[in-house]
Amino acid sequence: MKTLVVLGHPRTASLNGSLADAFVQGAREAGCQVARLNVGELEFALDVLAESPANHPLEPDLERARELIEWADHLVFVFPNWWGTMPARLKGFLDRVLLPGFAFRETDGHYYGMLHGRTAELITTMDVPPPVYRWIHRAPGQSALSRATLGFCGIECTRRTAFAPASHSEETVRQSWIERSRELGLGLSRGPRGRLQQVRYVAGTWLRAIRPQFHPMSLLAFTIGSLAHPGPLGAGALALGLVCVAALKSATVLTNDIHDRHSDTRNLNWSPFTGGGRSLQEGGLGLPALRKGAGMAFVLSVLTGLGLLALTPNPLGFVAVWTVLAVLAIGYTAPPLKLSHRGLGELDVALTHGPGVVLLGYVAQGGSVLDPLPWALGVVVGLSILPAILLSGIPDRPADLAAGKRTLAVRLGAGGATRLALGFLLFSAGAAALAAPFLEPVPWALPLVAVPHALLLARPLLRYLRSGAPERRIDGLMASSLLYIGWFVVVPVVALLS
Repeated sequence: MKTLVVLGHPRTASLNGSLADAFVQGAREAGCQVARLNVGELEFALDVLAESPANHPLEPDLERARELIEWADHLVFVFPNWWGTMPARLKGFLDRVLLPGFAFRETDGHYYGMLHGRTAELITTMDVPPPVYRWIHRAPGQSALSRATLGFCGIECTRRTAFAPASHSEETVRQSWIERSRELGLGLSRGPRGRLQQVRYVAGTWLRAIRPQFHPMSLLAFTIGSLAHPGPLGAGALALGLVCVAALKSATVLTNDIHDRHSDTRNLNWSPFTGGGRSLQEGGLGLPALRKGAGMAFVLSVLTGLGLLALTPNPLGFVAVWTVLAVLAIGYTAPPLKLSHRGLGELDVALTHGPGVVLLGYVAQGGSVLDPLPWALGVVVGLSILPAILLSGIPDRPADLAAGKRTLAVRLGAGGATRLALGFLLFSAGAAALAAPFLEPVPWALPLVAVPHALLLARPLLRYLRSGAPERRIDGLMASSLLYIGWFVVVPVVALLS
């Protein structure tokens, strides 16, 4: 592990200097490559005098510091707590080094950290009792550095250590602190995180990678199909089917990150709604891990599907629908289909998340593939999905175009994709109203909420078009269009349960 120790005390010959020395010793004993920066010995102007920090030329010492930050996997900041926060010299160092274009970037008012994949820890001395500093003062210096500074730049702060009271401590106590600092460095042999931290980190990384925010739509669509079957509900088939669908969805999302990595890496407009899971781009997971995860998720979907065959009265229908659904879902980005690269991805998502999943739930309960009810319900759901999936291609368009991905947004342009999304928005609301009399289990509540939502969403879409449909993040439009889909899956589930 490449470790950079930054001594933030303006005097190198200090208790903080001894703590930094001890940490360096321990880290080297742990087998780390260690570099050291003593901020008090660097020559640089503390204040940013230019209009922007990026326009203030870096002194040679700061150039070297920047190179070391870029080199490091783990950063250690050792500093005293002065007036609740860090010394002015360390603050000036951070002001001058963590520059836009290096530590973070800003696009259309959205900020993105650029130092992902790195960890950090803080070692602080103070006179105030640590519980008072943490719970009464709210740890201003540590919180500002770990969250507002390092976290903002994409660096994860894994540990904060405080030694107190520093001014009135005896030599034996100080020696114990120095030994503790050496042990902290030595502990890097096990990685920058504790055991529980590592478990949480791995679990959180995989959870973010499978993008759980998009799973409820598929699970509720499957539930619609299951509840729409006129016979008694098979609880076991419903439970296994939900796991089967969630696993297939996870395999699809991870497969997308693998095959869309060239586009996602170029994407400057990524958000919780667009731009992929960011695992590869932010250093959370490597390509082999993603491939293994996608494979395991797919196997879980197969195994739960096989288990469901013993519970469903229509095993052949379930196998047929699941097979088609799996081919279309994985083929969204995976070769040889690569549907999203050919302008067919939007239709693919509407088919798989609408008729495909609804029909799968229906046949899992023993229904026939030829029954019209699940198809009608599924088509209505699928139409509601098209506006959101069309809009999601707009922020991604520049990166997709550069990567050779021919989505509808790439083919039609941002304006054309928005107009098409607006058309499908109004068409889906109209379809919900027209289909309501024929969807006997679903009440008129669906068009009663879908039509007003569609009209309300149409207004900002028209404003976006009038502004020239700029290719940037459209989080508000995305959130509203996803909420719109929610009516089409939540209302039928509630109606079918009642």
